[in-house]
Order: sequence, then C-alpha cells, then structure tokens
Amino acid sequence: MIFRNRKKSNVDYASKRLKMVEVQIARRNVRDKAVLDAMRTVPRHLFVPDSLRDEAYDDGPLPIGCEQTISQPYVVASMTEELELTHHSRVLEIGTGSGYQAAVIAEIAREVYTIEIVAKLLDSARALFEQLHYRNIYAKQGDGSLGWPEYAPYNGVILTAAAPHVPEALIEQLAPDGIVILPLRGSYPDSQELVKIRKTSSGLERETLYAVRFVPMTGEIEE
Repeated sequence: MIFRNRKKSNVDYASKRLKMVEVQIARRNVRDKAVLDAMRTVPRHLFVPDSLRDEAYDDGPLPIGCEQTISQPYVVASMTEELELTHHSRVLEIGTGSGYQAAVIAEIAREVYTIEIVAKLLDSARALFEQLHYRNIYAKQGDGSLGWPEYAPYNGVILTAAAPHVPEALIEQLAPDGIVILPLRGSYPDSQELVKIRKTSSGLERETLYAVRFVPMTGEIEE
C-alpha cells in the first residue's frame, strides 16, 4: 500500500496539464493567452473524484457525483474565451458544480459570483476555493435562474447546465455590452446548442456557436 501511494503522488499532473492545453485546446483555435494560461494553471485533477484523477486531463467530461459532470477541457476554455474577459470583469456563473469553471475564470477576472443548487457540490467547491486561495470567488446555494442581483451588473454570465430558455433575470443583471454564454436546449430531443448573447444599446445580439451536451439545469427554470 505504501508503494501504491508513492506511485500516485509521483504522477506528473503539471505535464499532463500542459499537454492538455497544447493538444486539446490551443490546436482547436482557442487563442486568448489569458485563457490558455488559466487552463495551464488550474489543477483540474483536484476538481474530480480521487478515483478519476488519472483521467482528469483527458479530452472529455467526467462525473463528479449528484448526477453532474465536470465539462470537457476544450469546452471550458472555449466558453471562457467567448466571455471576452478582462482583469476588470465581474462574472456570474450559474452552476458551480465541481468549481473548475469558476476557478478558470477567477484566474482572469476580478470577481466571480457562482451559484449552485446542490449543497454537497457547493461545499466541495468552496473547500477547493479555500485550499487554492481563490479570494475573488464568492459562492452561494440557490436557484441560479434568479441570478445574484446584489452584485449586478455583470460583464459576463455563464451557465454550465442546459436551459430551455435564457432566464430574464440574468439578462436584467447583465451590464451594457455584457455577454451571456449558455447551452440552450434545441427543438429536437436531446439537442443542445452553445449560444452567445451580447446586450447592446439596440437589443440582444445572439450567435449560435456549436452543438454541445450538458446536464439539464436544475431548479425553477425546469418547470
């Protein structure tokens, strides 16, 4: 048993992380240097169950319990890039999950406000934020479709679960020229599209990015 523990502790996760960024992300046209640096920095293996750590840097989502998943690394990077973040950005995340997406954003943005409806997942994510010294992430339990109006407006809003429509509260809490990134359920069974919405002075500009597959959003928006 001592030998097995020693072997596990010697896994070179940093090298795996660098390879993940080079092969899975940079080669697939994610160009924002801040996003690439964030993906190289955040230890994804800490955000997955211990039994799956050796798969943490593979090209795919992984289960994290409570019928939820941590998204594919490329999708995390792509969604982050589409937010067009700066060091002054204030971001609202709906669906904390493992906490990985919030941590990636926190490497770039000034503040991240993240909401999770499942208490067990929120507690685990909070512990990791504390362990990794993320002082710019603020997390709470609640129905994400209502947003977090106390700290609005937000330069970016990101949903990490598929919704049937864009919650109006999130649009209201978006700053002028702010961006919402979310997976929307399509007209066909099980179809989803990643959508980018920008709030302009003349209304909302919507762009469909690509097909995705996320777990459904939990909460009142499902009613």
